[in-house]
Amino acid sequence: MEMVLLTALGVGGATVIGAVIGFIFKEMSHRFSDIVLSFAAGVMLAAAVLGLILPAVEYGGKYGLLITIAGIFAGAVCLNLIDKLVPHLHKLVGADIEAHENTNLSKVLLFVTAIAIHNLPEGIAAGVGFGSGDTSQALMIAGGIALQNIPEGMVIIGPMLASGVTARKTFICAMLTGLVEVAGTLVGYFAVSIASAILPFALAFAGGTMLYVISDEMIPETHAHGSERGATYGLLAGFCIMLISDVLLG
Repeated sequence: MEMVLLTALGVGGATVIGAVIGFIFKEMSHRFSDIVLSFAAGVMLAAAVLGLILPAVEYGGKYGLLITIAGIFAGAVCLNLIDKLVPHLHKLVGADIEAHENTNLSKVLLFVTAIAIHNLPEGIAAGVGFGSGDTSQALMIAGGIALQNIPEGMVIIGPMLASGVTARKTFICAMLTGLVEVAGTLVGYFAVSIASAILPFALAFAGGTMLYVISDEMIPETHAHGSERGATYGLLAGFCIMLISDVLLG
């Protein structure tokens, strides 16, 4: 349990570390931020496939493939529903608020909510990994999530400051999004620990939520400013680094 808690703090703290770096490099070009965010997407993709989805097939036994497919779609649908029902804003600068009933919240709160929606499944994925009992695999997942949280933390600072949010409030928002991942990690761990029978489905569910975020948000965002080629190679680099880590740790 102590390792789970420390890992949860590390995963959430990585966002704060990225935010600190973001304060240092406030003026980042679209090209640079797209490549950095694509690298994070590649890391996230590898963690989802290697650390969650493939183990789900293995742990599921005879019906592992069916359980895994069901879990992937369940995770994606669940995040899709949250995406539609919870008021949030994907971009803070130059964006329209999505068509939700409650649109009188501040843009900052909406933006932070979007990041929280993004971060929650990552935290759950880290916690579910520990629930499997395979510590090395769990650390690989958590390490990958922490690694991709750093560039994510970097790229959110500039837009918030540019929109007029004070440096203090921006940093507090970054900390809050990190705390979401800490909470998600603990939820994922306890959920699987209490009911180990749901482990294969839970692993696939977490993997599905991560795939949804990558396809629905990260890739479209990184391909929207004319840096598609660099973004593609950034994603491949992130994926390969996680692949190397998985082989060496395995």
